[in-house]
Amino acid sequence: MPTPFTYRAKAQSTFKPPLIANENAYLGDVFSSDKNNVDKPISCGFYRLEKGTPLIYEYHYDEMKIIVEGQFQISDETGQTVTAGPGDVFYFPKGSKITFTTEDYGLAFYTGQRAEGQA
Repeated sequence: MPTPFTYRAKAQSTFKPPLIANENAYLGDVFSSDKNNVDKPISCGFYRLEKGTPLIYEYHYDEMKIIVEGQFQISDETGQTVTAGPGDVFYFPKGSKITFTTEDYGLAFYTGQRAEGQA
């Protein structure tokens, strides 16, 4: 039996991720496959950081991000630092500890190998 796709119109401009940390870090899943794929779920959504407290995040799953608006300064425990803007793509392996900062704001779309709401 055919399975329909799922669609969310204009999600980049209309979806407002909830506050997850500090006073300025927002993240929300838009879709997740965990209802259909319990063994290896994937979730995707938007991450927004506004000027203020840096977010230090340790990944307990693999994730990929594409920067869609604004700018981030992204660094890891090895000392690698990148100033990232629209179109830049990142892979954060499980176990990495990443620091995100911004001078204004940054918006990214992510896909993570995890169940919905498990960020």
